[in-house]
Amino acid sequence: MSNNWLEATLYGIVDLGYAPEDRLPEVTRALIAGGAGIIQLRAKGRSKDEILAWAKELLPICREADVPFIVNDFIDIAVAVDADGVHLGQDDGPLSAAREQFNEPKIVGRSTHSPEQAQAALAEGADYIGFGPLFPTPTKKGRPGIGLENIVGVQETVGSKIPVFCIGGIRRDNLPEVKAAGAQRVVVVSDLLLAKDIATAGQEITASLR
Repeated sequence: MSNNWLEATLYGIVDLGYAPEDRLPEVTRALIAGGAGIIQLRAKGRSKDEILAWAKELLPICREADVPFIVNDFIDIAVAVDADGVHLGQDDGPLSAAREQFNEPKIVGRSTHSPEQAQAALAEGADYIGFGPLFPTPTKKGRPGIGLENIVGVQETVGSKIPVFCIGGIRRDNLPEVKAAGAQRVVVVSDLLLAKDIATAGQEITASLR
């Protein structure tokens, strides 16, 4: 795997809350065609057997495109399929424990919800962070949006060292506002996965971030 993902501006999440099970390969290819430079499989509330099977199905698609394939939450599944990395939330344990389970260097990302958590993730050795949710979002029920005012500070400090992907309720219609607040990289979930043409929607997002 190359380090091209370090230049990625769009992070694609294949989220089972929006993507139908029988279309996961198609959705993955469309996200990549739309410019997603990194792909994550996120399947909240699904069985580990199901997630393992989907991971095995999607990994070759990402490998062929030289786009890293990341598993959300489950280090054991990431190890089992030889994924390119894992994404961990604030409550998913230390990043060092995740790294120890891989037998070679892999990408380890962390969700962060404040400038303090962003700094802590950097200090802990995260390869990238998600920063948000900027706006309230159905994928994180009950979690209020953190707003846009801290993007510049996090981008200037943490973002000068590792990629910072802003996340949470970002859509094509509010992307100009997010970009104006200092965001350089984004995760877009529902607006992409529910688009009539995912690839075209992704291209619109990446074009507007240039």
